[in-house]
Amino acid sequence: MRLISFMIAAAVAATPVFAQQAQRSSNPQGVKIEGNTNVIGVNQNTAAVAIGEGNTAKNTAGAIKGGTQIKGNTNVIGVNQNTAAVAIGKNNTAANEAGVIGGK
Repeated sequence: MRLISFMIAAAVAATPVFAQQAQRSSNPQGVKIEGNTNVIGVNQNTAAVAIGEGNTAKNTAGAIKGGTQIKGNTNVIGVNQNTAAVAIGKNNTAANEAGVIGGK
């Protein structure tokens, strides 16, 4: 009985701790937006290929990346059409980014 009472008391005490967690971005640097933001991204017939060790190839259309602060009304429109990003070799990077704000 004591154990059950202790478990219930611990659960009640822990509930406000869990409730206080703020919404966070998946990026540790985060994105802060104040105002209205419209993001439109279109990829069409795109391909990204990474060959080798530690390579990155990506196609991005319409994104707001980490470490970005936006105030006011913002429209981001990105269109990739018939694009390709290829990275071959060690530590190479290739990217097609249209309509991207912030980040690396």
